[in-house]
Formats: sequence, C-alpha cells, structure tokens
Amino acid sequence: MESSHSDRGLTPVKIVVAGGFGVGKTTFVGAISEIEPLRSEAIITEASADVDELFGDGTKTMTTVAMDFGRISLKHDLVLYLFGTPGQDRFHFMWNELARGAIGAVVLVDTRRIEAGFAAVDFFEKRGTPFVVAINTFHGRKLHSIEEVRHALQVGPETPIAYCDARVRVDVQKVLVTLVEHALDLASTGAAVN
Repeated sequence: MESSHSDRGLTPVKIVVAGGFGVGKTTFVGAISEIEPLRSEAIITEASADVDELFGDGTKTMTTVAMDFGRISLKHDLVLYLFGTPGQDRFHFMWNELARGAIGAVVLVDTRRIEAGFAAVDFFEKRGTPFVVAINTFHGRKLHSIEEVRHALQVGPETPIAYCDARVRVDVQKVLVTLVEHALDLASTGAAVN
C-alpha cells in the first residue's frame, strides 16, 4: 500500500501504557487518541472474581482483555502509537508482544492500590525499557507525594514520576512528552536497552 503524501516523513513511535487492573489505562489512551481508540473490553462477570483481583466498589463493569490502541501526533512529523496492556495478572503473558519495539512505557498507578504497579515496574526494569510513572489522581486527589510513591515502588531518581488525571488530555500529553524526552535522553547516552 502506497503511503499518502501526508504520511511521508512521519516518525512512528510505539509506546506502551501499562499498570494494574483498573488504574485507568483505557481512559488514558482514550483521552489523547486522535482516532477512535481500538478497545478490547469485556464485561466483568462473577466468574472472574475467583481469577482476577477485583475491587469492591462496583463501579468498574468492563475490563481490557487484549489491548487498547490509540494514535496521537505530537509534532508535524512525530506520531505516537499507544498500546494499553490488560491489567489482570492472567494476561501479563501478552506484555512481551505489546512491548516489542516500544521506545518506552508509561506505568500508570493508583495510589489507593500501589501494589498493582509493581508488576509493570519490574517488567520494564528487567527489559531495560525506559519508563515514566504517572500517578492517576482521580479527580485531582493527590493522596501521596511523588517521593512517597517513588519509595513505595522502589524506583530510582532517574525515573520521572508525574501526577496525571487520565481523563484530561493535557495531563496525558505532558506524560507522553516526558516519556519521549526521557527515552531520547537515555538513547543519547547509550543507557537504554530494548
């Protein structure tokens, strides 16, 4: 298929959005995507209660079972392709495929359930993939300081951490710009391994 004139000279960049179940990954991708995001959600059933770690407030009725996909142009020549991972432990086997070729990752965390972020942090640290931690503030509530979150997740000072309301486009954009800058800095020093 021949690319259109408008697609010539574009630099495609793959980014993974990961984190635990219910932290806001689907919302994060949907808030920024310039196309209708591809979502692979299924209704949460009682059958999954014995398999998945569900939280009991009953507000979450859908869950990602494969991935979310969105696209955003940051500049006239830079296009980010966002791949949101499923958060349930039973789907973590898919993370390797979703992370293949990514320049970096956003680890989205909910400080009410900080332990849900451990798997994503460990995954990207082991792969040597640059990542940033985005603390989903859920209606602007900053329940913990950045340093408290850094300590809880045991990530070093070289890892950027920022607050973000996953529903707010400008917040999501700031996180993505931070990630791209972080990945470029690591690449320029030869520190990134992917």
